[in-house]
Amino acid sequence: MAASPRDCQAMTSRDRTGQQESVRSRDHMAVAAHIRMLLPALSQGEQAVALWLLERGNLTSNPKIGEVAAALGISEAMVVKVARRLGYGGFKELRAELMAYYANLRVEIDEELRREDSIPQIVRKVFATERSALEEVESILDIDAIAEAARIFIKARHRDLYGVGGSATVCADASHKFLRIGIRSSVFSDAHLIAMSASLLEEGDAALVVSHSGESKDVILGAEVARAAGAKVITITNSIASTLARNSDVVLCAPAKEAPLMGQNAAARIAQLAILDTMFICLAREDYETAERNLNKVMTSVAVYSTNDRGRTERRGTPRADKNSPDGVQPAKETARKRVEL
Repeated sequence: MAASPRDCQAMTSRDRTGQQESVRSRDHMAVAAHIRMLLPALSQGEQAVALWLLERGNLTSNPKIGEVAAALGISEAMVVKVARRLGYGGFKELRAELMAYYANLRVEIDEELRREDSIPQIVRKVFATERSALEEVESILDIDAIAEAARIFIKARHRDLYGVGGSATVCADASHKFLRIGIRSSVFSDAHLIAMSASLLEEGDAALVVSHSGESKDVILGAEVARAAGAKVITITNSIASTLARNSDVVLCAPAKEAPLMGQNAAARIAQLAILDTMFICLAREDYETAERNLNKVMTSVAVYSTNDRGRTERRGTPRADKNSPDGVQPAKETARKRVEL
């Protein structure tokens, strides 16, 4: 069955049909994100049509369906089929949504990074790409899914985070944030360790999995094993059509347009971090007093450690030059004593 625009929102495993309005009607920025999220579910030929429609310059003249079909060398029926596979009633509806999307799109977003670009141009283009990624993900983010993810995570007895490659750094950053408010979690990026830890999870535990493609076999196995053990799986990925998404209880999508040199992962990672920042605040909100108390404990501990460590480092430091000393060097013990007193 073709996925509807409502289905393209980040979803939990429970049925929410009719419970929230279509993202399309709220924010035209959601259109491109929806299409990118569904690309993996389309055939190669259908993907070619969808990608052509996502190219800004191809729809500047509000083309008729016959013109699109001729440009792509396909039948009009194929154009209609793709529109419906994307959840629209037909080509006209899809074209209207895309035209509205492009009308509100900043020009610089579609400008490619080039070797001859100046530093100011590079800064402008990179920041524009990443701002756009954040705006698009925000436009499709399901508030209920974020709330469900936070509810599962804060009530879990054991919490695992799985990610490989660049996703491992996203997991590490999230675990660091969670620990600041007293929520302990374990991060695994090795395939064997992911499988081992997942197998030890039980009902009442949770696994948070990050994978842009949603097709990394290491984390897919972890999700499958965790669910089989009775744990809940929360996933942050690019597409609801991915294998990982199909093996998850809560799916939060962070699609991103591919940018030259940067690829998709760079912009997607910014969106993934924003989703996790949102989840972090939601977790803190569940018990704000405890979160604030734990944060104060952690920050105080880090501050004390940093002060003590600075003192130890200074005591081990090289003696300073002293013009009053016969050899021009201040005695090491005296140097350390003065530094500690300061």
